[in-house]
Amino acid sequence: MKSILFILTNHADLGTTGKKTGFWISEVAHPYNFLKDKYNLVFASPLGGPSPVDPGSLEAHKDDPEVKAFLADAEAQRLVATTVVLNTLDPKDFDAVLYPGGHGPMYDLANDAFSLGFAARMYEQSKIVAALCHGPAGIADVKLSDGSFLVSGKNVTGFANTEEDAVQLSAFMPFLLEDKLKQNGGVYTKKADWASYVVVDGRLVTGQNPASGHELANKLHEMLG
Repeated sequence: MKSILFILTNHADLGTTGKKTGFWISEVAHPYNFLKDKYNLVFASPLGGPSPVDPGSLEAHKDDPEVKAFLADAEAQRLVATTVVLNTLDPKDFDAVLYPGGHGPMYDLANDAFSLGFAARMYEQSKIVAALCHGPAGIADVKLSDGSFLVSGKNVTGFANTEEDAVQLSAFMPFLLEDKLKQNGGVYTKKADWASYVVVDGRLVTGQNPASGHELANKLHEMLG
């Protein structure tokens, strides 16, 4: 059975808002539910241990049957509560890596040296690198062994500036994801705010927003076979 690594955030504070963040529940739940019976799934984070879930996402998806199923899934909750320390893992053991979003990755995965290097090694070992919503923050600054940015010259998407504005959090972000992807050479495109949109460029797969989780998981499955 092929293996997919979910790299989650450890960051729980939403900038200077006084609010909490973490991973966005549907961006883990939707891919997990679709992939769990097809692949070996491993959850990791830079520090290991519990990955915080954004409380706002729990409220937003309180009536989502897939999120309800995920929260009632003992194995899923074990994976979230006991993420593996990322630097104990080796890219050779995985066929794909997925960076889910939520605002947490903007603060830790965006500049975690081991995580950035892990994604680079995955890509250079001909593995699939996928990222959803704010998850591309974890790959935007990835540099390959030739010194080029992973996203340079590649078709990508991610949480749009207009979406960040709509949730009134642009001023609290350490950077704007759309801008960062463009600055590092990514050929950024998007659809309407909150519409599902996934871009595949070779072995790089990106999704625009929380609504894109199902589509991204399906693309991963198509590519992994």
